[in-house]
Amino acid sequence: MKSFLLCIGFVWCVYCIPIHAAIIYVGKGHAYVSIQQAVTAAKNGDTVWVAPGIYKEKNIIIEKSLVLLGKNYPVIDGEHTYQMISVRANGVTIKGFKLIHSGTSSLIDIAGIKIYDVKNINIENNVLEDTFFGIYLQGATNCTIKNNRLTAYAKTDQQSGNGIHCWKCDSLSIIGNAVTGHRDGIYFEFVTNSLIWKNRSIKNSRYGLHFMFSHNDAYIANIFQNNSAGVSVMFTHGVKMFNNVFEDNWGDGCYGIFLKEITDSHISGNTFLRNTTAIFFEGATRVLVEKNTFIKNGWAVKIQANSIQNTIKHNNFLANSFDIATNGSLVENTFNKNYWDKYEGYDLNKDGVGDVPYHPVSMFSMIVAENPTAMILFRSFMATLFDKTEKILPSLTPENLVDKFPYMKPLRL
Repeated sequence: MKSFLLCIGFVWCVYCIPIHAAIIYVGKGHAYVSIQQAVTAAKNGDTVWVAPGIYKEKNIIIEKSLVLLGKNYPVIDGEHTYQMISVRANGVTIKGFKLIHSGTSSLIDIAGIKIYDVKNINIENNVLEDTFFGIYLQGATNCTIKNNRLTAYAKTDQQSGNGIHCWKCDSLSIIGNAVTGHRDGIYFEFVTNSLIWKNRSIKNSRYGLHFMFSHNDAYIANIFQNNSAGVSVMFTHGVKMFNNVFEDNWGDGCYGIFLKEITDSHISGNTFLRNTTAIFFEGATRVLVEKNTFIKNGWAVKIQANSIQNTIKHNNFLANSFDIATNGSLVENTFNKNYWDKYEGYDLNKDGVGDVPYHPVSMFSMIVAENPTAMILFRSFMATLFDKTEKILPSLTPENLVDKFPYMKPLRL
């Protein structure tokens, strides 16, 4: 019994001895002048503290759980040749660095920071400039990418990768980042159960946000502005987009959001301002679009005939060139209780709802959809005559695309 108690006491003492992680200093006047040397010398749980300066190193490889901490944004220069940091261990934090001039390649995805098949990674408060891909996550789980600034300067899509690129990941938090000048600002493929919150994706050469096969993710309070092709959402279910801004995405084939083969999703509280097409539905099913504001877009909503069982309700349509467009005569979607600034009906019982149903598809919009050069007649007497005639003797516009209870005043959203 005495021996047993002694063993228990020994084990208790061993586990109660505090283990202190070391801080390893890098920079002029410190033990290490190379970040890679310090990382190699560090043990799990250590912090590698890097002093200000310029560090030209070939692909810093992190294979231990440690904190890589920069003081006043030390610069890691890839000299237009190398990837700067590769993370191959769980539980790594990288914070406070400036990474510049990565290599480029048409064969491999070179990045400023690349994360390989690990979990519990935190990439925070870094600046990445002139990188091919910015932050690249491959097979990552439970990682946070927060408050980073990513800027690229490539002139063509072939010379630039994506700002934040995630492939086959789960439970990510992408928060408060600013991305500009890349091919796609944020790119997801096979990414699930993740949060994308308060990011700014502006002036990217293709999409501000592009994802496919990425289910049950939430996109909240982001800004997607002045991207060449807007935002593309493809082959996904369970999309939640709340309180985002889609602004100034202008151009041929450019959208606020392009929804292709999207099912069982919810788009609410967003602002669509000055886009060629605010939302384009193609093969989308059971998507709820509510409490959004569509203002000064070319087309507010284009909905193809292969999109069914979608609900568009409680939205404001303000100063759009065209509110709704479709390519079919049979529309199996619901439009209900929206505010349309082009509605000319009346409300005799003063309940705030128009007494006459509203047909938001104009004859002229259907003509333009088939013959874009007809836009030269926009706001002309001829275009007005077409629309007035169609209201009296409907022939081309789909009869069942109708809001039976249009609001008389804009909704407070």
